[in-house]
Amino acid sequence: MSKAALHSQGIPRLQLPRPRFYAERQDQQESKYDQMGRRVAASVVTRMVPLRSARLRAIVPATKKYAQEMRAASDAELQQIAVDQRRALRVAMTSGEPGVAAIAPAFALVREAAERTLGFRHHDVQLLGAWAMMKGMVAEMNTGEGKTLCATLAASAAALSGWPVHVITVNDYLAKYGAEAMTPLYRFLGLSVGVVQAGQDFETRRQIYARDVVYCTNKELAFDYLRDRMEVRNRLGNLRRKVECLTGEAMRPNLRLRGLHFAIVDEADSVLIDEARTPLIISGQISSDGGVDTALFETAMEAARDLKEGRHFRIPKDEKRIELLDPGTDLLDDLGDEGTGAFRVRVIREHTVKQALSALHLFHRGEEYILRDDEVQIVDEYTGRVMADRSWSEGLHQMVELKEGLEPTPPRETQSRITYQRFFRRYVKLAGMTGTASDAAWELWSVYRLAIARIPTHRPDIRTFGRDRLYASEAAKWTAITERVAELHRQSKPVLLGTRSVAASEEASHLLEQLGIPHQVLSASQDSNEAAIIGRAGEAGRVTVATNMAGRGVDIQLDTGINERGGLHVILSERHDSRRIDRQLEGRCGRQGERGRVEAFLSLEDELMRGQAAALPRRLATVFFAFGLRRAAVRCMRFRQKQVEGTHGRMRRDLLDSDRNLGQLLAVSGELE
Repeated sequence: MSKAALHSQGIPRLQLPRPRFYAERQDQQESKYDQMGRRVAASVVTRMVPLRSARLRAIVPATKKYAQEMRAASDAELQQIAVDQRRALRVAMTSGEPGVAAIAPAFALVREAAERTLGFRHHDVQLLGAWAMMKGMVAEMNTGEGKTLCATLAASAAALSGWPVHVITVNDYLAKYGAEAMTPLYRFLGLSVGVVQAGQDFETRRQIYARDVVYCTNKELAFDYLRDRMEVRNRLGNLRRKVECLTGEAMRPNLRLRGLHFAIVDEADSVLIDEARTPLIISGQISSDGGVDTALFETAMEAARDLKEGRHFRIPKDEKRIELLDPGTDLLDDLGDEGTGAFRVRVIREHTVKQALSALHLFHRGEEYILRDDEVQIVDEYTGRVMADRSWSEGLHQMVELKEGLEPTPPRETQSRITYQRFFRRYVKLAGMTGTASDAAWELWSVYRLAIARIPTHRPDIRTFGRDRLYASEAAKWTAITERVAELHRQSKPVLLGTRSVAASEEASHLLEQLGIPHQVLSASQDSNEAAIIGRAGEAGRVTVATNMAGRGVDIQLDTGINERGGLHVILSERHDSRRIDRQLEGRCGRQGERGRVEAFLSLEDELMRGQAAALPRRLATVFFAFGLRRAAVRCMRFRQKQVEGTHGRMRRDLLDSDRNLGQLLAVSGELE
């Protein structure tokens, strides 16, 4: 009997269910015209940024309408209201973009519950920020405006609707702090909460991800997703998975996550922009009876030391890569003819020598990595934090170890990879919050379709900014910095001195020691006590030297009387590659209407002005400086900063395009991430 005849007799058709183990959006393929249109649209959206907060204000009066009702309810009645709201919220979240009428009662409920359980009541500006996140936007809120508390509004409303929520932040401490601090509120509302931390085993993570609200770091979450994708990939095929769905033999116990439903990304620009230049890679040790080919690495390193920049190889402007020139290739061919083993193979020889050149000329101790316990440990260039469990791929890590006189560790092969861009684009709903989103508005929209909502401050921002001070040499700059720190220390004013790298922090510490100024250093070498160190930076007379890791996360509380003395003084010892990182450091002072002052000390020898790519801005700045036009010279440094920002943006777009193309090729071969 035909299928049509069976159906006409009322016999249902047997259809194998689609094996949806994850809720996630699929990658959308874009033509060149699609990309062009997306970039034009991004430019328009960026110009509309200042108007967006005005369009969100309806949530404030709508929420206040329910305030009296919530305040009059007992705890038990309030908890019953939470149960009653679940259905309405579920309908609102699944029917598309939720409206004010559906979300306002939930916000009023969470606001009242927070006051009873935490002792804090959400401000109106926090309602604006949470409403922006519910609409899939990035809320730009100044440091100290209470983003952790603000996130509970959106997270609770979404979780009450039945959507699993991931609150994503930049380090384990902040994830643990956020979860523990907000747990009383979530439990009052009948929601379960968990926190993912490094070192947890599979079963622990699976149970945590099954909870309503999960706090985690971007790295732990993304790698758990990749591990799950590897598990799915290793199953016996699509038909087998469909049969499993029919028979109830679900594979979920073998997976960690429940899917990518709703993500709230704290410090969104750091996670979605700064860290997006590096793909996430899960690697495994290469199985080889011969172990590490130390002879190959040593021969390549010896050859690399003989090559001269400009003659045998070049480093393209603003790009962290090595390009061999014809004389260099010819020289390596000659060495290959005399060599042995794998070094005689041209492809292997050139690749390995390039990695050796990168280790020698592009990766520096105290900047890209540190040595700890006789191991090379990578330093995140944007947060200043050590990534102890990470290693560079394709032999680069072994070359850095060899450069430092260490025994090369076994090389590893890529088993799974994805970029942050592709990963976060797969969330059904993506939102974020940060203090410095507007500088990245174009990229956030063009890559993630995330618009920016500028949220006003609860109290006026009364920080003061000193004019940038420029010096001809780095030595003169540091002399001026230490004199200024000593002056502020004598006045018992707290100082936060921001540096670009671990090496710069150590140099600053050495100079302060010579002047007898007591101080505390916070860098990638001492990040275990980060919260305690940075939390005390507002004490009278305290001097804290910190890499840019101080710009994220922990609030600095001022001692009594410090606000009357001018508040916290933040000193920038140089500009970073991104203006947003400078703004994060500046935002450490002046929180919640407190006083504060920001000063920048720069020199023509700063890292930003070094290298061939900086030749023109450096030359112009030097001329302006010689004629006393220091403001013009400072503008040259800002121009150089914009150049680097543009280069990094292009690198992220190129990485996204190449990763998308690689994904298509792997999909054709039957292999996913």
